[in-house]
Amino acid sequence: MEAEKWGRRIRAFRKLKGFTQESFAKELGVSVSILGEVERGNRMPDVTFMKQVARMLKISMEELAPPEERNQINN
Repeated sequence: MEAEKWGRRIRAFRKLKGFTQESFAKELGVSVSILGEVERGNRMPDVTFMKQVARMLKISMEELAPPEERNQINN
């Protein structure tokens, strides 16, 4: 469930910022299938990946995090 929440937020912000899944995966240096697994909630991203996503989207980790997990985020 936790992976699904992160994935939905990553997908939403990616689309909001105008990235396609293909272009975003390329910028992150991962395959489209890995990004797709993360966005669908089939793979829990590690902290390094989440920080890289936030940096690419020009948002903070707090913004990226699901609301119920924001108090656990350390930049």
